[in-house]
Amino acid sequence: MQLYNSLTHKKEEFIPREQGKVSMYTCGPTVYHFAHIGNLRSYIMEDVLEKYMRFSGLDVKRVMNITDVGHLSSDGDTGDDKMLSGAKREHKTVMEIADFYTKAFFEDCTALNIKTPDVVTPATSCIDEFIRVISALIEKGFAYEAGGNIYFDTSKLLEYYVFGDFNEDDLEVAVREGVDADENKRNKTDFVLWFTKSKFEDQELKWESPWGLGYPGWHIECSCISMKHLGEYLDLHCGGIDNAFPHHTNEIAQSEAYLGHKWCNYWFHVHHLNTDKGKMSKSKGEFLTVSLLKSKGYDPLVYRFFCLQSHYRKSLVFSYENLDNAARAYEKIITAVSKLIDSGNSDETAYNTLMANFTAALDNDLNTSLAVTALYDVLKADTSDSVKLKLIEEFDKVLGLDIIPHAKELQRKNAEAESDIPPEITALAEQRKEARKNKDFALADSLRDKISELGYIIEETRQGTKITRK
Repeated sequence: MQLYNSLTHKKEEFIPREQGKVSMYTCGPTVYHFAHIGNLRSYIMEDVLEKYMRFSGLDVKRVMNITDVGHLSSDGDTGDDKMLSGAKREHKTVMEIADFYTKAFFEDCTALNIKTPDVVTPATSCIDEFIRVISALIEKGFAYEAGGNIYFDTSKLLEYYVFGDFNEDDLEVAVREGVDADENKRNKTDFVLWFTKSKFEDQELKWESPWGLGYPGWHIECSCISMKHLGEYLDLHCGGIDNAFPHHTNEIAQSEAYLGHKWCNYWFHVHHLNTDKGKMSKSKGEFLTVSLLKSKGYDPLVYRFFCLQSHYRKSLVFSYENLDNAARAYEKIITAVSKLIDSGNSDETAYNTLMANFTAALDNDLNTSLAVTALYDVLKADTSDSVKLKLIEEFDKVLGLDIIPHAKELQRKNAEAESDIPPEITALAEQRKEARKNKDFALADSLRDKISELGYIIEETRQGTKITRK
């Protein structure tokens, strides 16, 4: 499998350190509010990646954090703690907010067929690990105390901008957030490992530490949680492209300073979901959530399908018109599959060829757009329905679109609808069928019109005559 590695800026063959096994880390949500569908695009694509690796025979252990403390509103270590802001907004405790929005996040994941990672760890459950690693960084000379807080000293690194997308002259800390930079920092790229009470007097969550009562910074969480559950070496780290700097950059800095060796070999970044106003966020325009889409009548899996139609390294533009187009395409797939009849016939050559098209698409940097094309190719292929159904069942282990269950549900509804057809209509349909057989098309047309007057539509399909209520 070839994957684009953000660290090297090129596609590379994915080779895990231990043959047949993959250690995979996903940056989880900060649970101060609902996840918007832009956030969830990343989780959908990471889910497809994990499922395809399993589909390919790899043993994947995937770990994800839940940020319930320490994530500030500015990348420059300034502004409010997002969890505290959420608690103030809803007049609840921080832990009540964390519990509610963690559950909401996983409900959204369930609706989108996103598999829950093997290990999910809240940051608040790992305070001892944070303190231990921060203490070691101080001892190694990579961290210092200033203004009551502990900072990572980026000047001690041979290279800080490891992703190559930023340079020091271009970096303007906190300008985007409209707040002042942290004056305690020795270098503007330094970042907080531990805040003490000198930072926020009203911080609800705080713990005793060697440096005073306080709480961890955001970046240290992912490094420690990953090392706790996946060890000193990580195969694959995933997240949204907006996390590449500074979050993932800082993760690499502190992890490799602590470990003394390279930490993670492959970095997988999903690009933004945009609207006509730019990058989607919670503060711009309509707050687009899975619940909102459901309230407007969209199946959440239509949004998943919408995401799969584009490559994860391309920005995707959301509009209801685009989502409607995806809904129509998804419904057509379900309808087409509902008409397939499993006769038990096999065609090994066709099966292998069509399966190879699917795996080739995903082996090429997880090209889900081409994988969807491979799905259409199955429906159009000159092979038995049984082969098509088997292939679609296998494809959907990765795509996660519930195609066959939805098709079976459509078959059930159609059968119920046909059973409700009154005998009078059925008799007229039989007469029309006989008229067509005798090439008496004038009579056939008049019978069709009469059926229509009685409130039903009759049409000929590949599967035979179909009668539906208007």
